[in-house]
Amino acid sequence: QVQLVESGGGLVQAGGSLRLSCAASGRTFSVYTMAWFRQGPGKEREFVGATSKSGDIIAYADSVKGRFTISRDNAKNTVSLQMNSLKPEDTAVYYCAADGQWRPWGTAVAGLGSYDYWGQGTQVTVSS
Repeated sequence: QVQLVESGGGLVQAGGSLRLSCAASGRTFSVYTMAWFRQGPGKEREFVGATSKSGDIIAYADSVKGRFTISRDNAKNTVSLQMNSLKPEDTAVYYCAADGQWRPWGTAVAGLGSYDYWGQGTQVTVSS
């Protein structure tokens, strides 16, 4: 099993920045792709971005491209999400997810069903 714990959420004004972190523990050697998803009020959970096991392949949702940056540190078993130029529509609970099996990199990285492990989520609120 793999446990994921997110941190770094909070309240920020529009245009501000936040950095989220996700710490993995347990059978971390079995973790491949790691991703961030978010779920806004009254909305479905949606893909934000993902990084391959090596960290050299990264994908982002169009809505965050150019504003958010994912980084991965396998030595520390962490993945981070740097969020800049935040907008009120970025308000959501942000979840870290991990895939426990290898699969070819592709569109599946954006799918909820591709991930075996999930964190409890951290709230990000962006005020206008």
